[in-house]
Parts: sequence; structure tokens; C-alpha cells
Amino acid sequence: MRRAAISSLAVAGLAAAAIFIGTARAQEDAETGAAAIGAAPGATAEWVDVALHWITRTIEFGGIAVIVIGALASTIGYLRRKLAGERGEDPYHDYRASLGRSILLGLEFLVAADIIATVAIEPTVDSVLVLAGIVIIRTFLSFALEVEIEGRWPWQNQEDAPGARQRRAQDARE
Repeated sequence: MRRAAISSLAVAGLAAAAIFIGTARAQEDAETGAAAIGAAPGATAEWVDVALHWITRTIEFGGIAVIVIGALASTIGYLRRKLAGERGEDPYHDYRASLGRSILLGLEFLVAADIIATVAIEPTVDSVLVLAGIVIIRTFLSFALEVEIEGRWPWQNQEDAPGARQRRAQDARE
């Protein structure tokens, strides 16, 4: 999870750099009237914008689908275990862990779509700030879900986590 947090921060940094570079290039193109050679002014840019828009929407749909399908699969798995007569907290914790992983994966897709939209489609300061907010929220959610799923902070070793001694003792008894 520590790697995921570092990865998220690295992606945010790279995205911010790309956004500022893309904004500067877009402003230069607008000022110089740069257009593709042999194309009507703006024709290539419009086609690229439409393609990027659809790519972004497809990735967003994929993220939403991952969350919805993951939630359904987690719920079905939980209900099967409960209807089969399993008792205790294991089915519930497994359900929450599975649901949390689905949400995290879906959020990865949604952040990727936001990065593409911000860098390629709408490179403005406002969109950079929105992207930064989304990345911060996503990183916070990753930490919170990691604590929920694993029962420890991402930077803690598994042996140092609260309750690790009890789990080891219980495993030794079984």
C-alpha cells in the first residue's frame, strides 16, 4: 500500500507537470494559430478532442463498471456465505475487503480518466486544481480502505499491526 500511495503521489506530480506543459503549449498554439499541415485550421484539433473525449468517457465508464460489478460480486459472495450458514465476522470482513478493493480499482480508472481530461482536453488552472483535489481524496480513500481491509496503516509491517499477536496465537492453536 505504501507503494500505491507513493505511486499516486508520483502520478499526481507527473500529471501536474504535464498539465502545465500542456497549458503552455495550448496557449502557444492559440497565439501562433498553429494547425496541422495541410488541414483546415482546427480540423485536426477537433478530431483529436472528440477522440480524447470518447476515450475519457470509456475509461470513466470502465471505472464505474468496475465499482458496480465489484459491489455486485462482493454482495453475491457475501449472501452465498451467509445463506450457507457461515457465522462470525469472517464473511463480513471478507465482504468489506472485496468491496473496498473494487472501489479502489474503480477509483484508479476514474483518476486516469480525469488525468487525460485535464491534460489533453481541458488544460486550465481550474481543471488542475480539481485534479489535485481528486488525487488527494483518492489517496486518502486508499489509506482509509487499506486500514479497513488490512487492519493496519500502509507503512506498518504486518507484524506490528494491532492484533497481530492475537492472530498469530490463534493461528498457532489451529
